[in-house]
Amino acid sequence: MRPRSMTGFGRGEASDGGRTWVAEVRTVNHRFLDQRVILPRLFAALEEPVKKKVAAALDRGRVDITFSLQGVSTVEPQLVVNESVARQYHRCLRQLIADFELDAEVTLKDMLTLRDVVSLEEQRPDVDAEWQLIAGALDAALKDCDVMREKEGHALQQDLLGRLAKFEAIVGRIEARIPELQQQRQADLRLRVGKLLEGLDLDPIRLAQETAIMADKSDVTEEITRLGSHMGQFRSFLASDEPVGRRLDFLLQEFLREVNTLSSKISNAGIAHLGVEMKNEIEKLREQVQNIE
Repeated sequence: MRPRSMTGFGRGEASDGGRTWVAEVRTVNHRFLDQRVILPRLFAALEEPVKKKVAAALDRGRVDITFSLQGVSTVEPQLVVNESVARQYHRCLRQLIADFELDAEVTLKDMLTLRDVVSLEEQRPDVDAEWQLIAGALDAALKDCDVMREKEGHALQQDLLGRLAKFEAIVGRIEARIPELQQQRQADLRLRVGKLLEGLDLDPIRLAQETAIMADKSDVTEEITRLGSHMGQFRSFLASDEPVGRRLDFLLQEFLREVNTLSSKISNAGIAHLGVEMKNEIEKLREQVQNIE
């Protein structure tokens, strides 16, 4: 199932009684779960339930959720006659006609031109009843989006495993040269120390011991071992059914720490070049990991 990409799109619908709710979910990379919900104004109270449902389905990413209502609406504005106001207007108009002895009659046209006799009122929706349709459309959209995210996640997984194999091959090349590098390091140290102490009467055994100690400080066996462990963890995370993006990102920081230590310990041009290659592969891995949930 996992890892999943944080990039995806899904669309879902739910219909009843001639009306259809449409939900669209768009997701992109983000360090945390950041949601933006767009609902028709009369249904704004449902924003929090929508966010809770999305949070239960997604671990992180920037998520835009848009809802629209199509077909026959249960909340279309209605024309309403204010009978009390109409009666007062009618009484006043008749009183004016009588008081001023006007030759006129109060007509419907007269009444319709008066303020507040007829008004357009919005109907309050049954939010709880509509939630069933809205939730159904959202579930379908999230499922559709999840299919795309899993497909993209599988492609990312394969790419990451390929890049990790390249990184592992470089580590293997360095590991194979460790005995040679240790011998060369000891020989170089003996030569340098010998030149510095030329003419002095020193115990050759003690000199050999000190040289061995200095050479041991440049041993990178521990760093190679830790990198092997990190690579095993990386593969394990990629095979997990849980969100692993943050853990992979942290693990790659540890990769870089070990590579930096390794490079600083070995003053060898060939190894320095391999160190640059490893850092380059780590950067490529980190770029891809940013897309994983």
